[in-house]
Amino acid sequence: MKIDLRSPSRSDRQLLRRMMELYLYDFSEYEDLDLDAHGLYGYGDLDYFWFESTHAAFIITVDAKLVGFVLVDNEVHIAGSERSISEFFVMRKYRRLGVGKHAAFEVFRRLPAAWEVRVVASNEPAQRFWRTIIGEFMHGRFQETHLDSDEWNGPTFTFNNSEADAT
Repeated sequence: MKIDLRSPSRSDRQLLRRMMELYLYDFSEYEDLDLDAHGLYGYGDLDYFWFESTHAAFIITVDAKLVGFVLVDNEVHIAGSERSISEFFVMRKYRRLGVGKHAAFEVFRRLPAAWEVRVVASNEPAQRFWRTIIGEFMHGRFQETHLDSDEWNGPTFTFNNSEADAT
């Protein structure tokens, strides 16, 4: 199984928008999301991930097949954090095969920073995933904080892999 992570081109915006619908469908299990009058969940302006230097998008493929994406931004809630995993999606068929781990590790390697990964409080599978992945990537050197504010409610994992000896 060949897992790749690539930066999407501008022409991939609609592709990512369609995959976002699958992600939001899955996510509706944990958040109160409903379809709009057009049968779509919809997502804010994805263009930021192509035009803002603080944002990054990645498409995940397995054996050249589309399987997910990662969106990174700088919208953080804990002082000292620089980057955040905004959205992270792997199609169900490819979960528990190491695809998510490979994608997360690769994003962290490509973008060393003081990271913040927030997880919705009700999404226990994602909490377990990130606790394990970040723990392994950082050899246990991370913090887990539960935020409960108007801006965010749920566990938040922080770590810094920008230092030479971090990973």
